[in-house]
Amino acid sequence: MNKEQVAAILIEIGVLLELKGENPFKTRAYANAARVIEGLSEPIEKLIADGSFAEMKGIGDAIYKKVSELVATGKLAYYDDLKASMPAGLLEMLRIPGLGPKKVKAMYEKLGVATIADLEKACKENRVAALDGFGEKTQQKICEGIAFRRQFAERHLISDALPLASSILDSLRDHPDVVRCSTAGSIRRFKEIIGDIDFLASSKSPVNVIDYFTQLPGILTISAKGDTKASVILEGGIQADLRVVSDAEFPFALAYFTGSKEHNIVMRQRAIERGLRLNEYGLFKSTVETRDPQLLVPCVTEEEIFAKLDLAYVPPEMREDQGEFVVAEKNEMPRLIEWTDLKGSLHNHSNWSDGRNTLEEIAEYMIELGCSYWAITDHSKSSYQANGLDAVRLRKQLPEIHVVNQMLKAGGHDFRLLSGSEVDIMADGTLDFDDDLLSELDVVVASAHQRFGQDEAEMTKRLIRVAQNPMVHMLGHLTGRLLLDREPAKVNQHAVIDACAEAGTWIELNASPERLDMDWRLWHYAKNKGVKCVINCDAHRLESAAFLRLGAGIARKGWLEKSDVINTLPLEQLLVELKRKRTR
Repeated sequence: MNKEQVAAILIEIGVLLELKGENPFKTRAYANAARVIEGLSEPIEKLIADGSFAEMKGIGDAIYKKVSELVATGKLAYYDDLKASMPAGLLEMLRIPGLGPKKVKAMYEKLGVATIADLEKACKENRVAALDGFGEKTQQKICEGIAFRRQFAERHLISDALPLASSILDSLRDHPDVVRCSTAGSIRRFKEIIGDIDFLASSKSPVNVIDYFTQLPGILTISAKGDTKASVILEGGIQADLRVVSDAEFPFALAYFTGSKEHNIVMRQRAIERGLRLNEYGLFKSTVETRDPQLLVPCVTEEEIFAKLDLAYVPPEMREDQGEFVVAEKNEMPRLIEWTDLKGSLHNHSNWSDGRNTLEEIAEYMIELGCSYWAITDHSKSSYQANGLDAVRLRKQLPEIHVVNQMLKAGGHDFRLLSGSEVDIMADGTLDFDDDLLSELDVVVASAHQRFGQDEAEMTKRLIRVAQNPMVHMLGHLTGRLLLDREPAKVNQHAVIDACAEAGTWIELNASPERLDMDWRLWHYAKNKGVKCVINCDAHRLESAAFLRLGAGIARKGWLEKSDVINTLPLEQLLVELKRKRTR
C-alpha cells in the first residue's frame, strides 16, 4: 500500500471518529499524520524498516502501529471495525456540499438519518430545519446539494478518465490486429466533465480486438459485447465503449464519434450543400443517405474530410459549434497552445501553509521537470484552515526563498523560485494584506475562499475592486467552483473580464482537476478583450505539476494560443511583465 492510500485511510478514520463524537484532538491527529505521510520524499516501507518513521513529528505510537499494519498487510482491522460500526450512508452524506461531520452526526442521532434518501425525506418533512443550529436556509442548501449530486451521479472528472484512457489506448496500439486507434467523444474534445470513455479502432479482425479489449486489466464488468462493439465498466465506475470499424471507415467514424452533436450537424449540412452525404461510414457523392462504397469520396485522415468541405482542420477541442466554422472557412484557425510551451506555474503552495513539500524539494523537482520558474504563493492569514501566513511569517519566508535561489545560482541553475501570496479577497473586496506587503512580492494571486453565497452584484463588485488593484497580478479560480461538488459562485464573469482588460489584470486558469476555473467557454471572450491567461497548477504537492498538461488542454478548448498565456514567457520576460503590471 503506497503513501497516498495510507494517508487516505487515515483521513477517513479521522472523519469516522468525528462522526462518532470522539475527542477532536484525536480526530485531528489522524489528519496531521496523513499530511506527514503525503509529504514523505522516501518510500514509507523504507522509513518504517529503518525506524525513522516512528521518530517523525505527528506520528504517535498508536498511529505508527496502524500505519505499519497497513503497509505490511494492506489491511487494518481497526479501520474495518470502525467502518462496520457506522452506517455507510453517513460518509456518502458528507459529499453533499455544506455538510460536515458535526451536522451529519446531529441528524443521525436526532432524526435517525442514515442515508441520503433518509436525509431528503427529512428535509421534505421540514424536520431538518427544526434542529438546533440548522434552520430553513440550511435545509434548503442541503436540498440543493442533493439535487446537485444527483445531477452529476453518472459524470466523472476528465482527470480521472485520462489515465484510464491512456492505459487502454496503449494496450490497443500494441495489439497486432489493430491498424489505428484513438479516443473519441467528450474525452477527445477535452470536456472537463465526461460521461464515459469512447474508443475507436480499425481492424480486419474486429472480433479478436473486442475479445482483447474485454479482457484488459482494470475492467470490473462487461456490460455488452458484440462482434464490433463492447461496453465495460472500469475501476472507479467509469464506462468505456469500444467500436471497431474498417480502416477505410476510420477517419469518418472518428470525426462522427468525436462530436460534438452540434458540430456534426453543421458538418453534415455543409456536405449536403455540396451535393454530398456525410455520416459515420464515409463521405459519399449522393443526394440521399447511403453507405454505397462505389459512391465513397476517399479520405485517409480527418484533415482530408475537412478539406473536402472547404474547411481548415478543426482540432478536436474546438468542435463545439462555438464559432470554429467561421475561422475554419477563412483558414484562420488559431495555433493552439501546447503544454510544452509552459515554463512554470505562478500559483502553488509549500509546507509553509497547506502544501506538502519544502521550498528546496519544490525547486529540485521543478528543475528536473525542465521548468524555468515556480512561484510560491502560500495562503494568507484569513485562510486559517489552510495554515495561512500572517505578515510576520510571510516576511520570514521571503529570505528563505532568496537563500534557495542563491544556492541554485551557485549550482549553475537558471531556475528561479518566485515569492508570492495567494491573498484572500475579503467580503467587501479588500485584501488580506496591505499594498506595502504585497509590493514586496514577485507574484500576487487574489482569490476568494469565503462568502460564496453573496448575490451576483455583490460578488461581481468584490472581484472588480480587486482587479483594479495594481498590486494584484491575477485573479485566482474566478468562481470558486468545485466540479461535481460545488456550484460556482454567482458572478457576472463578462463584467469581471472587462474590468481586468481595463486594468491589465490577468485571470488564472486554475488547472487543479476539480476547478479548471475560469471556464473554457469564457476564454474566447477574454482573449478578444486582450486579457492574458495564467495556467496555474495550484499545486500542494510535487506531483501536481502534472496539472500543467491538464490546464493546457482546457486552454486549447478555450482557443488560447501561446501568446495568450503569460507563463509561456521565459523568466526574464516574465519578470518584465510582472513589474509592468504594477506600473499601469
